[in-house]
Amino acid sequence: CSVLSPQTNTPTPSIPLVRRQKPVTMVAAEEVVELVVDYLEGTPAKLLKTSATLTGSSAAVLVPLRIAAGVLMIHHGSEGGIWPANSGSDGFEGFVEYIVKPYFYFLPGSPAVWSAVHDYIEFWGGVLVALGLFTRPVSALLFVTMLGAVYFHLASTGVQGFPLGHVENYSYNFEEPTLYACIFLMFAVLGAGPLSADEKLYANIVEGLDNE
Repeated sequence: CSVLSPQTNTPTPSIPLVRRQKPVTMVAAEEVVELVVDYLEGTPAKLLKTSATLTGSSAAVLVPLRIAAGVLMIHHGSEGGIWPANSGSDGFEGFVEYIVKPYFYFLPGSPAVWSAVHDYIEFWGGVLVALGLFTRPVSALLFVTMLGAVYFHLASTGVQGFPLGHVENYSYNFEEPTLYACIFLMFAVLGAGPLSADEKLYANIVEGLDNE
């Protein structure tokens, strides 16, 4: 291919246009970034997202239930003091001696360590659920903890006349952790709902990745 020179009116060879290709390393890096973005938009982000089956007022009813369940659970995780795992206190040592040792003897390791783990899950798990932060995995941990509480009460006091019988003090010990277990199972499946830290994090993650 050639063009005419304006001065000599003779053909001048044209310079071929060469499209520069991106270095292989740059292409590979872009592909890795794309894979990471796709991954983050998948499971990790969806872990923070409330189930799409709940929208509007249906999802809003989760807010008071989540906050109430979380705040009340904080109290259960602080035997013998304000903070969890108050080793040496009567409340904590009593939990070790009268609950963990006789009823959870099959657990490996120290009963005191398991008692501390129980306290930390209920205390800080309650805080996180109330805030709506990492609600699904935290609720799953609390669900398992409540199953342990249900087992303890059934093993120690039985069904106490359930469903139609009654006991003298009208205290049905296994019913409360059973209800808690159902609540935390629901949040583990559905997510935190609106007015939660998870909702804000999910929106920021998805918006940030969309701008990449």
